[in-house]
Amino acid sequence: YNLFKSDDAYYVYSASEWLEEMNKMINMVIVILTGIASISLLVGGIGIMNIMLVSVTERTKEIGIRKAMGAKERVILAATTSALGGALGIVLGYIVSMAANRVLPMFTDGMDITVSPSFDSIVVAFGISAGIGVLFGYLPAKRAAKLNPIDALRYD
Repeated sequence: YNLFKSDDAYYVYSASEWLEEMNKMINMVIVILTGIASISLLVGGIGIMNIMLVSVTERTKEIGIRKAMGAKERVILAATTSALGGALGIVLGYIVSMAANRVLPMFTDGMDITVSPSFDSIVVAFGISAGIGVLFGYLPAKRAAKLNPIDALRYD
């Protein structure tokens, strides 16, 4: 009794073919995860931009009070929170990767997996964080800091 009703029903895979197929699947998963991460970063960046823009715009009156009290423009523009947030993100990324390096061996049988953020990803993430801060925090704050104190106090 022949289950496949043919004498040519057998196919032999070599290990290199299996490896090639697995590499194709892993590369596809990497591309998909990169796309998802990019979309998440974009959506998060838009949210951060809106919050920073609104908070700086709402503080125009406060900036006017500070200017009326004699604050210089450089004092008003001194806080750059996004760069600090980017630095904290880098530190948190290293802490999570160290924790993952200790936890993952418990779940993998004999596989040696090392998790570490790449230098390129650190530079890109920090650059985006600082860029969002400068573009949507610094520029409105600079605009408000250049206002005449009377105009800033009248702002609603």
